[in-house]
Amino acid sequence: MKTGLVLEGGAMRATYTIGVLDVLMENKITFDGIIGVSAGAIHGVSYAANQPGRNIRYYKKYASDKRFMSFYSLLTTGDIVGKDFCYNEIPWKLDPIDNETLKNSKTEFYAVVANVETGKSEYIRINDLKDPNQMEYLRASASMPLVSKMVEVDGKKLLDGGITDSIPLKAFQNMGFKKNVVVATRTDSYVKTEEQPFLSKIVYKKYPNFVNAVIRRPKMYNDEKEYILGEEKKGTVFLIRPMAELDISRTDTDPDHLERIYRIGRKDAERRLEELKKFLNG
Repeated sequence: MKTGLVLEGGAMRATYTIGVLDVLMENKITFDGIIGVSAGAIHGVSYAANQPGRNIRYYKKYASDKRFMSFYSLLTTGDIVGKDFCYNEIPWKLDPIDNETLKNSKTEFYAVVANVETGKSEYIRINDLKDPNQMEYLRASASMPLVSKMVEVDGKKLLDGGITDSIPLKAFQNMGFKKNVVVATRTDSYVKTEEQPFLSKIVYKKYPNFVNAVIRRPKMYNDEKEYILGEEKKGTVFLIRPMAELDISRTDTDPDHLERIYRIGRKDAERRLEELKKFLNG
């Protein structure tokens, strides 16, 4: 039975995920496949490249840099996350990704993107970030609507995959990964409420399918969460999620705050490590 690792996004809330993944890597836990959404995709790459410590290291060192994620970047470039700094300077110069390990890995890695024109998800295999298109797909997965430009690659217009498939367990099961570990960044009692799509209707008026996806997102998210809880009861899913809502905003870049959320993720993974091993080996 193929094993999978499913990673929810959540911007800086997903610093929790970094803590979980570092514990898994330190304990040599591997999977046949990994699928990540938004920040989950960003962190999943370091997992696929087997680089424990990398994400929290560069987050703490560079997250407060105005070129990383800031309204300065938004105002000067149109993207709240700096494209050149985050997808060129950091991965190739300041804290390099181990692209050779990623290329040679037996683990299949996928990033989820939202196609703005169709309003549907696409699941993109990534195994070589030296390929500029693959890096663009990764960037698209984490490009939050309203504060990011659409990413255009292979003739498609793309944005954050969390809009169309926030926790892609079912999609991964359909791809053949039947025993899955899901790392969520919300509690099991969290319910996403309706958001007013006023701005989206204006900004994306040429893309009604995407606007409809934004409107449907709360129901999609809540349905996915209930599905995951059901699969957990069946024994096909091992769910790691915070016990209490994480006290950090989506755009918090304070190194101390990031370290605190990272430590919560580590603690939760360490607490359930033996249980997780039994699940994967059973």
